[in-house]
Amino acid sequence: MSIESTIVEMAQAARAASVKLASCPSSIKNDVLSKLIDNIEKKSSYIQGENQKDLEHATTMGLSSAMIDRLTIKDETIESMAEGLRDVIQLDDPVGSIVKTWLRPNGLQVSRMRIPLGVIGIIYESRPNVTIDAAGLCLKAGNAVILRGGSEALYSNQALAAVISDSLDEKNLPAAAVQVVPFKDRSAVHALLNQEQFIDLIIPRGGEGLIRFVVENSKIPVLKHFKGVCHVYVDDGADLKMAEEICFNSKVQRPGVCNAMETLLVHQSIAQQFLPLMQRRLIKAGVEIRGCPETCRILPNVKKAEPEDWPAEYLDLILAVKVVEDMDQAILHISAYGSSHTEAIVTSDYNRSRRFVGEVDASVVLVNASTRFNDGGQLGLGAEIGISTSKLHAFGPMGVEELTTTKFVVFGEGQVRA
Repeated sequence: MSIESTIVEMAQAARAASVKLASCPSSIKNDVLSKLIDNIEKKSSYIQGENQKDLEHATTMGLSSAMIDRLTIKDETIESMAEGLRDVIQLDDPVGSIVKTWLRPNGLQVSRMRIPLGVIGIIYESRPNVTIDAAGLCLKAGNAVILRGGSEALYSNQALAAVISDSLDEKNLPAAAVQVVPFKDRSAVHALLNQEQFIDLIIPRGGEGLIRFVVENSKIPVLKHFKGVCHVYVDDGADLKMAEEICFNSKVQRPGVCNAMETLLVHQSIAQQFLPLMQRRLIKAGVEIRGCPETCRILPNVKKAEPEDWPAEYLDLILAVKVVEDMDQAILHISAYGSSHTEAIVTSDYNRSRRFVGEVDASVVLVNASTRFNDGGQLGLGAEIGISTSKLHAFGPMGVEELTTTKFVVFGEGQVRA
């Protein structure tokens, strides 16, 4: 069979499986996830053996050490996969829950009930653990899923797919509920993005290049998340020790992720006091600072920021710093250069915090907390499938509830419309 015909067959099978999953009781879905935990742990040697094939190929291809690290399945990775599934089991099943009910004057009882999205396609890079995370969340929400991981992780993902398939089969659910695209050729992605008849949503996870490619080529709605240009604004009168801890954590704790701070905005009234304190700590951690003219005046040894620094997502130990006149200017800067991902304010003024929350456009807005908390697990969702920076149909971290939609259910007693 050709690549295209195989993808069509997979999409058709996923659609058929989604019908059965939509009415699957929560207890059975949890039993499948429990069985998957057992099988991952029992078959860890097999999974790691297949992963070794990917690692050998990655070394031959000259992939970076960071890419190889993300690709590697260690004992700790196996346990992390299992622990993630345990967290998903503990989540409330949203399917069938009634969001709201109201009574119309004519006696009709109207409700909104949560239902699965149907079939989800997920296109991602490198990390094989995404295969398990995505499968677990989609199954819990009653969705079938087609997974297309990076070509560098093909053996690993196929091994994980086989374990998932066995777990589904043991609980009499269709194996087509979770499928992994078995091709490295990019034409498989094109074929997948053309299956609008069978697939309801595409979720890309990876760099900006991958996501823009998917958006430009998909006939299916796409959950967008191009990049994370995240700001922390330190306000006039802020607790400077608190601000130092928040800014340091936002930038340094894990700089290569989408919710790391990329630009620091500081009110002019505290910049002279705060920036030298912040600089000492950041430089000790290996952070390169690129500053506006006022920042360079206060910190003469830092690099001058260029226009391209303000919209940059460094994903590295590099930080753009700008001194602003007031919160108005901070909000204008965020509006001009932010990516609707994560924005934070450090302030002791309640009214300013409320205004910042109300006026800043971002999927998560934090007051006196690190940007690193924009994460499904950290926000109490249990786990996430990704972070949406578009507003349809979800905004921010997408947990199990965001993998559902709602339909109207109406009960009557013979009413007809006049």
